[in-house]
Amino acid sequence: MKNSQVFHDFLGSAATKDVFKHLKNTLTDSITIWDYFVNWQKVLSNFKSVEIHLNTLNYLIGKNNIEQEFRELLQTYPGIYSAIPILIACRTKNFRILTSFAEGDFQYKGFNFSNQSLLFPENINAAVEFVRETGVLELFENRTIKSIPDYVLGIEVGLDSNGRKNRAGDTMEIIVEELVKSICNASNFTYIKQATAEKILAEWDIVVEVDKSSRRFDFVINNSKQIYLIEVNFYGGGGSKLKATAGEYKGLYDFLTAQNHKFIWITDGLGWKSTLKPLEETFNYIDYTLNLNMASSGLLAEIIRQQL
Repeated sequence: MKNSQVFHDFLGSAATKDVFKHLKNTLTDSITIWDYFVNWQKVLSNFKSVEIHLNTLNYLIGKNNIEQEFRELLQTYPGIYSAIPILIACRTKNFRILTSFAEGDFQYKGFNFSNQSLLFPENINAAVEFVRETGVLELFENRTIKSIPDYVLGIEVGLDSNGRKNRAGDTMEIIVEELVKSICNASNFTYIKQATAEKILAEWDIVVEVDKSSRRFDFVINNSKQIYLIEVNFYGGGGSKLKATAGEYKGLYDFLTAQNHKFIWITDGLGWKSTLKPLEETFNYIDYTLNLNMASSGLLAEIIRQQL
């Protein structure tokens, strides 16, 4: 925190230790919004892509000679072949199954459920074996599952829950963008979201060298005198990644300020409570490290305006 006057104006102290104390004491415990739980648009889109096949497979529910019924169904409707992986909550179409490992003799069998317009006997045999050995046919036969479409819809909801960690980051960007948009509208500034060096050059004719080709800045604000490159993230839980993240931003700060650009890091979440030392080291090193409380207090707006 090398430029402390703006912090003094908003927090009443220019002392680095006081400002960092304020940051750690105002970390928020949650940015959960309603969209965090289930991305219904994605779930329903995935479901719709296989819905017809699932309704066809529903014919199997409660059938006694289910293996033979399944064979005949595959012969008549080969499209259902590609829907088999989702029955066991998998997106992949290719499987390599360890079928035997007795006495150190490892034997494998491959299965490929890519789209097929025509199924050969070996495809049908493989499909029957796969669905039988994974236990799915038994669930259908015993009516443990009474509706295959409803069952798969539930699977899609479950698979979507894996995306919640990413959605926390997305929510952080949504919140910060509201702040950025408000600042830019009030002061006639412009900004770019998910900005690459190419986008910045095309939009403003400003060259930004990047430390890696994949670098995308969450936001870049141009106040007509200076650009501010902003990275945002949220950590609800701790872990070794936080230490690495803090270290990365020290290096990024050096890289960007050497080009006379400004860098702002907005981070939050109680995950930092268990990794305060790396956070404090980065806070002390770079000019501007803020949490949501600080950014929304008017501090972010003042930082962007101060070069005018």
